[in-house]
Amino acid sequence: MNNYGFLKVAAATPKIKVADTIYNTQEILRLMDEASEQECALLVFPELSLTGYTCGDLFQQRHLLDSAVEQLDFILQSSRDNQVLTLIGMPLSIKQRLYNCAVAILKGRILGIVPKMHIPNSKEYYEKRWFNSGFDYAKESTVIELLGQKVSFGSLLFECTDLPFSLGVEICEDLWSPIPPSSYLSLKGASIIANLSASNEYVGKSDYRKLLISQQSSRCICGYIYASAGVHESTTDLVFGGDSAIYENGTSLKESQLFNRESELIISEIDIERLISERQKNTSFSENTTFLTQELNTEIINFSYVKDFRLSTLSREINPLPFVPGEEKTLDSHCQEIFSITTAALAKRLEHTKIDKVVVGISGGLDSTLALLSIVQTFDLLNIERKNILAITMPGFGTSDLTYNYARDLMEKLGVTSKEINITEACLTHFKDIEHDKKILDTTYENVQARERTQILMDYANKNNALVMGTGDLSELALGWATYNGDHMSMYSLNSGIPKTLVQFLLKWAADNNMYGLKETLYGILDMPISPELIPTDKEGAIKQKTEDLVGPYELHDFYLYYFLRYGMSPKKILFLAETAFKDKYPKETILKWLKVFYHRFFSQQFKRSCIPDGPKVGSVSLSPRGDWRMPSDASSSIWLKELEE
Repeated sequence: MNNYGFLKVAAATPKIKVADTIYNTQEILRLMDEASEQECALLVFPELSLTGYTCGDLFQQRHLLDSAVEQLDFILQSSRDNQVLTLIGMPLSIKQRLYNCAVAILKGRILGIVPKMHIPNSKEYYEKRWFNSGFDYAKESTVIELLGQKVSFGSLLFECTDLPFSLGVEICEDLWSPIPPSSYLSLKGASIIANLSASNEYVGKSDYRKLLISQQSSRCICGYIYASAGVHESTTDLVFGGDSAIYENGTSLKESQLFNRESELIISEIDIERLISERQKNTSFSENTTFLTQELNTEIINFSYVKDFRLSTLSREINPLPFVPGEEKTLDSHCQEIFSITTAALAKRLEHTKIDKVVVGISGGLDSTLALLSIVQTFDLLNIERKNILAITMPGFGTSDLTYNYARDLMEKLGVTSKEINITEACLTHFKDIEHDKKILDTTYENVQARERTQILMDYANKNNALVMGTGDLSELALGWATYNGDHMSMYSLNSGIPKTLVQFLLKWAADNNMYGLKETLYGILDMPISPELIPTDKEGAIKQKTEDLVGPYELHDFYLYYFLRYGMSPKKILFLAETAFKDKYPKETILKWLKVFYHRFFSQQFKRSCIPDGPKVGSVSLSPRGDWRMPSDASSSIWLKELEE
């Protein structure tokens, strides 16, 4: 099915009338039809949504219970053509005991019934007055007869045979318990958890509830659909706000409008493939399955859809800059944390080696600027004089006046020891030695300059008992955009865990905050085109060699890298996500062109990554051959490129 591993799901908050099962049924059916029209595969209603949660002692009225069953029958008869797996909350009497239940229905049939396990009975809740815990049936499910059907009742796992997901169900208080049923269900294979809830509101509770959902979906590496009762429940003593949400592995995909007085349906797509990828890589998750799954004796219920769910667009947002901090409220703390990681890393290396000097090449570009800021922070942290930072600018054939002046400005304002060594004559001598025509501006012409600069840095470090700091970033490592044993090499690589889009973002944050009084300088550097400056400038002195013209936009490559490395996604899915994320910026042909370049370069350049220097991991993606990424240097990219060709 052409759904790219996504499952479209919905949480409903119907506008109910307490104890009016006929009215509530019409609302449920209307929202079921709406979910079907929206091509949803799964729909979750709140706890006891068929009767209303706040019926109180009316739950002890036989007529209410019988009416609920009658209306369930009406829902089944009316939804035979509905292809949405729907979970409805209702009270059910089983063997003279009343249970708070989630009834799973599909195409006019009951797939199974899950009772609430944890029954709250303190403060404003006194459910034990009416309902029993379903734990007896969690240890061993039973088969009951309901509306002429034999139905499994207990701890159930609904396993879809034609879409790659399994569904576990818990009800409200179950989530708030020390070990929720969803923990066991996830270990048994549930990739999606549905929670039918009636959680009242008071000051601060919504934030805590969302934190709880986020934590549980993250801990279980699952999609979590939380459907909560709304404002039309009784307000005799409590107020309900319809605080529904859809989460995926700790991230909020969609949230309802709190205290909405109309029926509401929130919809999003859960990425099942992404969840499976995370679980496969998380050894702690897989190890837990061996000793924590015996608590619930869960019965597996197989089901299938007849409908072919095809996904052409996404309602969820796809961040075009996945490495860049997104939330404004955490922006400062995230940026400060990144600098803290790099400074802590370098501080440890200096303390261990008992060396108090570093050598760093300053080009006036993005990467060397960020590295220099981190080095300055580290020396300030360790109370080492900044004059021990030996910063060298090495102009050559392609150095522009702008970058040269920015390099000089940075070194002067930061108070480091600055040195200028022009590499032009040395490179011309080397051209003569290797019999290379200086008019041929090929790879040899470029790499001679990169290696000459590295030789200077290494030898100057030896002379001064210092460490050479590398400045290359994660994006350059991914694309192999570095000269082997040139800028590829150093004694410690500060930026090796930071992709280019994040480098730009960090420098903008530093400029916005006028770090070290460098506001104007940093803004100027950010405005420059990204370039290795290895080819002479044009007649006007402008940079002629632009990296993104040659290998493609870094924002695209960082996007590809994130989804390729973090989740192991297929080329067609990455293409689909990129089209969604960049729909207003790049046409599909452009995205496809550079995605092919990404795969070709990523595979062909692994030999450079296999021997990179030490450097700190900063985000969730790293290319260290000693840690996150171990790949043979001669692996083939053919099957990835073949999928894109098709």
